[in-house]
Order: sequence, then C-alpha cells, then structure tokens
Amino acid sequence: MEVPVGSGEGMPFSLKERRSGPVLILELAGRLTMGEGTDKLDATLQKLIAAGERQLLLDCAGVSSIDSQGIKSIVWGVTSVGKRGGKLKLLKVSSRVREVLDITRLLTVIEAFDDEAAAMRSF
Repeated sequence: MEVPVGSGEGMPFSLKERRSGPVLILELAGRLTMGEGTDKLDATLQKLIAAGERQLLLDCAGVSSIDSQGIKSIVWGVTSVGKRGGKLKLLKVSSRVREVLDITRLLTVIEAFDDEAAAMRSF
C-alpha cells in the first residue's frame, strides 16, 4: 500500500547526509517506495553500517509517500544497526506516513521524534 502525502508526488527520491556529533542524519525527500527510493536508501544504509556508523537518524520531513518496500528498508536498517549495538531512529515523520507506521505497529519498536534536539539527546 502506497500512501501519498501532500504535493511532490512526481518528485524523485533524494538523500543527503549530514553529521551532528556522533549521529549521522540522513535527510530523505520524495517517495520512499519500491524502485529508486528504496534502492538508494538500502545501498546507503548498507554502506554506512559496514563503515561502522552506529547512530543513524532518518529525517523523514520530505518523504511524500511510503510503501511496503520503504517499510522493509527502514526495518532492515533498524535490525542491522541494532545487531551491531547501534540505533536507527526517525525524525519528523509526516502524519500520513505516521499513519502507515502506526497501522504496521512499527512505532512501537522504532523511536520517532518531532524535534531534532530531542532525537539527538536520545542517543
């Protein structure tokens, strides 16, 4: 199930990395759906976790939609970094994407924050 969120439906997926102390923040924008979006996120998470990153924050403010593959990518990241003693958390999840994560019960196992400072302190 794909959940459209606001405008920007045709927007290609993009991902930017920035660091805040020990935490690597990935700013996601566009559709986190099967194909380009999930391929980019999967490849980036695999590379970062293999390189030793253990504190990851996915800034989802720009995510316009998510489907089951997008959910799978997030779950893979959480479990993979978790097995290595790290954490992956979510930031600024839109209300429509939050609905999907609520329905799938993912927000009971993945921490999500609306405030970046609070998210940073949680690590």
